[in-house]
Formats: sequence, structure tokens, C-alpha cells
Amino acid sequence: MARFDNKNLQTDNLLVDKLVSVNRVSKTVKGGKNMSFSALVVVGDKAGKVGFGKGKALEVQSAVQKATKAAKAKMIRVPLKEGRTLHHDISVKYGASKLVLRSAVPGTGIIAGGALRAVFDCLGVQDVVVKSQGANNPNNMIRAVFLAFSKMNSPKTVAARRGKTVAEIVAGRDGKKLAEETTTEDK
Repeated sequence: MARFDNKNLQTDNLLVDKLVSVNRVSKTVKGGKNMSFSALVVVGDKAGKVGFGKGKALEVQSAVQKATKAAKAKMIRVPLKEGRTLHHDISVKYGASKLVLRSAVPGTGIIAGGALRAVFDCLGVQDVVVKSQGANNPNNMIRAVFLAFSKMNSPKTVAARRGKTVAEIVAGRDGKKLAEETTTEDK
């Protein structure tokens, strides 16, 4: 008899999961080869929370279930600009995979390949450009993009860290506006 937790049941309905890759893995033992399957899954709520997980089992379905459970347990929140793109550009390297993530104007879409498209789709990002350099191993690419997410800063967190207002931080992106405001106040 299975027990259901109402808290998990409610949150699971809002989550989207995408299967990124399935690999057949074999282990050579004394009696022959043992075959198993490894699955990589991305889970997100399309509103700024995303997670990934790996699972390994003798059957594909069991491996996917294990990976989904692991992904739900390791979800992180990513700050999004206007709920559709990243706040700033970032370059990151994980293993032999190098990624350059760029925020984009409305209407650009998700310009990313393979595993990264699944991550941004589950995250809820609508406009982003990603350039992948180096190895395109799905495991390393997903770990690289999550490393980039951990380094992402929103203007709100930067303002709190520097002791300024969000308006000062956002105005600071365009040096002319900030310089014009200070020169008109001096007169």
C-alpha cells in the first residue's frame, strides 16, 4: 500500500520534467556482462526553479524515476529578468565543456542545443543565446550551466551586497545616464 504526501502531490503537478539522455552501461563480471541503464533528467516549474538528476537501474523506466526523484530533491532558484531571460551574460567552464550564456531581447527564443534547451525550457526562460565550446557531453554541459546559475546575480542581490538601491545598480549599467544625473545635480 503506497502512502501519498499531500505536500509533494501538490508540487509535483506544477513541475515539468524532460529526459535528456539515456545510456546503456555494461559491467564485465566473472559470469559475463551486466547491463544497466543510466538516465539524465531535468525538472523545472517554468517559473525560475530547476534541478537535474542522474539515475541508474536495470531498466530504463526505473532509471528515469530515480533521476526524476534526484532532480526534484536538488532544485535551485535562478533569478530571471522580467521572467523571460537572464540578468547578465556569463562564461563558465566545467570539465572540458565551456559555455557562454547571453541574455537576449524579446522574441529571440531559446538558441541552445540538446541538453541545454531542455534546461532552459524547464526553467521558463524564453529568450537566451548559448554558445557551447569544447566537449558536448550532456552531463558536463548541464553541470556547467548549473555552475553558471550559481554564479548568477540579480540587481536586487547586488544592491543589497553593495548597500545601494536597485535603481542605482540598474542605472550603473549605462554609464551615460548615471553621469548625466550626477552632473545635473551638481549644477
